[in-house]
Amino acid sequence: MALLTPQDLENLSTQLEENDEIIKRVTGLDIRGICEDLYGTKPDSQKVGIIPITSGNGIISTFTSSLLFIVEYFGFEGFVTEHPDVTGYYEAVSQGADIIMMADDHIFTAHNLRNEKIVSNHVATGVIYADIASRFTEANSKDILVIGLGRVGYAGASHLMKKGFNVYACDPNREFLQKAVGELGIKPYCSDDRKKFSMVFEATPNADTISEGMIEERCLVSTPGIPCGLPPEIGKKYRVDLVMEPLVIGVASMLYSVLQNGNS
Repeated sequence: MALLTPQDLENLSTQLEENDEIIKRVTGLDIRGICEDLYGTKPDSQKVGIIPITSGNGIISTFTSSLLFIVEYFGFEGFVTEHPDVTGYYEAVSQGADIIMMADDHIFTAHNLRNEKIVSNHVATGVIYADIASRFTEANSKDILVIGLGRVGYAGASHLMKKGFNVYACDPNREFLQKAVGELGIKPYCSDDRKKFSMVFEATPNADTISEGMIEERCLVSTPGIPCGLPPEIGKKYRVDLVMEPLVIGVASMLYSVLQNGNS
């Protein structure tokens, strides 16, 4: 997935409110409710230490403050360490953090120091966005389309297979597609079949990945992708319900998932 920019994190609370409203309307649950149902967990005064990391391209301005907003919104106690990197880690542990959150150019993790549960943002984001798509109350079948089978898409496809959905998927990378077919048992999607879907999970860093031939009218597209894979004109024509925002939903999934027992 694409790296976030400060512009992506603008108006985060507004994006949260808008997506929460859409999700509740099309699934019956808001983000908090889906996380609780998906993972069977609730926050209980856990303290989250957020550590700025300077490696690679360095610290994205507003990233740690955005994480703090999300952490507190979902009922956790949070703080951003004064120092970055290893010194920040020492600081977070010394201040009694139950959960550590930190990110570099390659991975963004949440690590529960009490139960040793650790998760990457790629997996947590894939699981929750796929789960949201699968909860569409107006879906007319168990068929669901996954677009993109990188780390986020693969995690989501795996989750959907475990839930018993008929998962179709496409990816221009034949190696990714064949891996998912062989390991997960998903069905390759072929546009020549003219099959259309009411539930779509899109997980690519590319625009315009969703064509008219893929979707039914009044469908749900759930995507963490930047830019959006749904062309605006197609979304309007087919009255698509679109769930998409850059950070909050994936972070909520990370937090709730590490509350589970370490061996769950």
